[in-house]
Order: sequence, then C-alpha cells, then structure tokens
Amino acid sequence: MLSPEQRSKLDRAEDTFFYTFPRFVTHADKYFLARLTNLYRERLEPNSRIFDMMSSWVSHLPEEIEFAHVEGHGMNEEELAKNPRLDRYFIQDINENPKFPLPDNEFAAVLNCVSVQYIQYPEAIFTEIQRILKPGGIAIISFSNRMFYEKAIAVWREGTENSRLDLVQSYFQSVPGFSDPEIIAHRSELGSFLQMLGMGGSDPFYAAIASKQ
Repeated sequence: MLSPEQRSKLDRAEDTFFYTFPRFVTHADKYFLARLTNLYRERLEPNSRIFDMMSSWVSHLPEEIEFAHVEGHGMNEEELAKNPRLDRYFIQDINENPKFPLPDNEFAAVLNCVSVQYIQYPEAIFTEIQRILKPGGIAIISFSNRMFYEKAIAVWREGTENSRLDLVQSYFQSVPGFSDPEIIAHRSELGSFLQMLGMGGSDPFYAAIASKQ
C-alpha cells in the first residue's frame, strides 16, 4: 500500500531509543481529550475487554465505566506502569514486530489515540487489530495534528488534514473483514502547522471507527 519512501521517518534510529525516557504529558489539548472520552463513553461496552494500543500513562477512558479487562501496549514501561486503567501491559516495537502476543477474537474494542502517524506497516497492524477483535468488536483510531515530527512517517508529515483522514480510512479498507469506517471530524479553525504546534484555538479531532464483520 505504502512505498518505502512514504513509510520513512526523519529519525531512522530505533524507536526504542526515542522512547527510553517517560513523557508524562498529554499529546492533545483538553478539548480533544474531552471529545475522545465522550466518544469512548458512547461506544464502549461496560464490563468488556479493551486493548489500548500504543498507550501511555493515561488511557482517557470514562472514569465511571468499569471494564472486565484493559490490556495496554506501549514503548515505555514507566508510563504504562503509572496508567491506573491498565490491568496488564506489554512492551513491543510494532514497527519491528507487528504481531501482537494476544489471542484471536479476544477484545470488544481496540483503541489507538494520537499514535497512528507512527505506524510504518499499517497493513500488518490493522490485520492484527482485525484478528484480535471479537466479531462485532470495534476499532477506534483517533488523531489530531500534533506529532513527534521526526518519528511520523513521511506520508503523514507531508499530508493535509483531509489526506490523513483518507489515509486512516484506507488502512481499514486494506484489510478484509472490516466494515466501512465511520468518520468523525471536528476540523481546525487555524492552519494545520499552527495547530500542530499547539498555538491557538483547539486541536482538531478526528476519529475513524470500524467494526469486525
């Protein structure tokens, strides 16, 4: 789907080096996060099993909803260990090894918050998402304009809001067994470069949601 050039990153060092030190910050503003938590509130089933992919020290899940199990994944153990919503977690560089150590048909939902821009092999990762979801389970991919610029793939760095939205839709569409993705878009009022830097206004909010058929 993507060419080698489109998958490339400015920082070509191993991702494990970049994520050696924890970053106890959020990577979107409070308006984005409020929309995300409300979306989770509307779409996630209580007492279900959730996989929070590329997570950190906070999962933005509604505090009032209890889940049967929340599995976390990330690159920094200090961040994941501090996340109070995770029942278990594992460390894995999915750009080096895209195979999740998780069973088939295990989760009611797979979540990915503001991290899809770092995935170099989305075909493999979205195949894994489809594999571990239960039939009827949903994947929610949310993103904005902020990023670690040196670690985002070229097709994302060089894109626009519209092209990034199309790109995430194409990731779902490349894998047999997903429904057509539903799109939620609250676009930015300012230019994307200023939004990426967090200067003024509120962050744009995008989410692509698809279910396993």
